[in-house]
Amino acid sequence: MNNKVSESEVDAKPDDEDFANIRAWVEEHVGGRVLDIERLVRWRPVWRVEYRKDGIDRALLLKGDRPCTQLYSLRHEMLVMEVLEKHGIGVPHIHGWMDNPEAFAMDWAEGDRDPGLIHTAMENASTLSPERWQASLKYMEELARIHRIPVSEFSHTEAGNPAGAQEIALSQFERQYNLGLEEGAIDATMEYFASWLRRNVPTHRTQASFITGDCGQFLSKGEEVTAILDLEIAHIGDIFMDLACFRGRHPYENMGDIPALYRHYAKASGIELDLPVIAYHTVCFLAFAAIAANMFMNPDKPESNWIEGMLEMVSISRRALEGIAELEGIDLDYSIHLPDPHVSPLEDMAIGKLLNEIDILPVSRSFAEWQRELMGAIPRFLRNYAHYGRWYEEETLREIAEMTGTKPENMAVADEVLKSFIQSVGGSRDADLVKFTHRRMLRLSLIVAGTNDVDGNPLFFRLEPILHMAV
Repeated sequence: MNNKVSESEVDAKPDDEDFANIRAWVEEHVGGRVLDIERLVRWRPVWRVEYRKDGIDRALLLKGDRPCTQLYSLRHEMLVMEVLEKHGIGVPHIHGWMDNPEAFAMDWAEGDRDPGLIHTAMENASTLSPERWQASLKYMEELARIHRIPVSEFSHTEAGNPAGAQEIALSQFERQYNLGLEEGAIDATMEYFASWLRRNVPTHRTQASFITGDCGQFLSKGEEVTAILDLEIAHIGDIFMDLACFRGRHPYENMGDIPALYRHYAKASGIELDLPVIAYHTVCFLAFAAIAANMFMNPDKPESNWIEGMLEMVSISRRALEGIAELEGIDLDYSIHLPDPHVSPLEDMAIGKLLNEIDILPVSRSFAEWQRELMGAIPRFLRNYAHYGRWYEEETLREIAEMTGTKPENMAVADEVLKSFIQSVGGSRDADLVKFTHRRMLRLSLIVAGTNDVDGNPLFFRLEPILHMAV
């Protein structure tokens, strides 16, 4: 369920600042009469605005900034979309910028897409129709056109101007890493990703191009692409990062036959595929996303989706480690299972009561049903952690002591011990660190799920291998 306000409510609720300001801005800058305003379920504030102009009903999408600190300003995405539209790329037309709430307005594009959220995929498995597959192939052709746009066209945006293989591969990741440091989101797992990525840059990749940064996000209707969306982290980098996004997103979002998509892109672009480089950038893409997930879990950030952050952190981190394992030839252990639960009757009783109270909270346009459901997911996780948290922490501390020779007193100290170890050993202990961290993330994933019955659960989808692919 979404937050929705009708024409009469807009008139009757002048104290609702966001809705009133949106209505006033649209009617002044776009024209017509606002009929409906609807707050959508997203990581960020996003509104659908229906209005009538010249006797025709139309719609806009207003996109606001994420609640967590971002790498790029919201204006950056708007400017990028304007450049793409100038070059004939199928992005929605931009109508302009509003200051309160900070957002930019674009035409509403009809079409379907997968929301790309793990908690949504856990409720409704992502599917791919034959029509969506044909649209995906056409998207790859559009992507080849995007990559051919001269980087100079984006000089007035925040896309950057990296030089040399290291910057082309990692300029975006390093920005995310530094932001993560500021936000307290760089734990030992993220520190290991940074260490591995810096040591394994594909040094022969020195061609910089404009890339979407989070590829594969588009609307389709039938077999046609109706709009290319979500260009908030578009930047100058390696085109193979965009191809890596498909592999990183699949199958939470069912992208279909990934090798076939790659081959279609190669045909459309005339560029030869380099699978180890795509595999490297898969790790980079997933590590970037894992840091973002850690930042989403900051309890002090208003409107941040804590439980989606937890789901993404454990699953994406595990898949990034699977990507490293493929490149390094490391075997991983998937035999871990939850033990018998720790009996915690008082905690179970208190959390059960809290859940019952959350379930009866009234919903409104300022507190929608989906927000109530996300709130309830947090105590459900805490109940699982009460049952299995001791097991997770004891196993983690034991394995850290065996690997590093130092036995941490608690989990906070353990993270610092791990960071120091990672920084001191370089690449000499990659196999040990990958195996340990993967086991750790698998245990935490099982706690989030609360069950050993995980067959078909999207939280446990493994990263599909790529190096064997025929090109």
